Amino acid sequence: MNRSEQIEQELIKAANGLQNGNDGLARVCARRAVALASQQWAAQQKLATWKGDAMHHLRQIQAETTFPPPVRAAAQRLLTKVTEQTQLPMTTDPITDARIILDHLNAEI
Repeated sequence: MNRSEQIEQELIKAANGLQNGNDGLARVCARRAVALASQQWAAQQKLATWKGDAMHHLRQIQAETTFPPPVRAAAQRLLTKVTEQTQLPMTTDPITDARIILDHLNAEI
């Protein structure tokens, strides 16, 4: 399975999680989809520091000042833990946030 197929599989799992009321699973899968795409993007940009788990990739995206504010904001929302949703910006649709980031990364590849 190639990386694009892996990303789509994670987004399908995320959608299934939302349908079944499992917001935690949806967020994890959306994060993994972004991590897969950002690994590919970082490799093409020759950014050796972009390694690690999905949360690390989201922190990198959120901090990347060359990315547009909506992309960085989507990363910030995906970084928010479900247990902190009443205190911090929280998305109810992690798939949309993932797609915002994925669209940006794909445009730069």
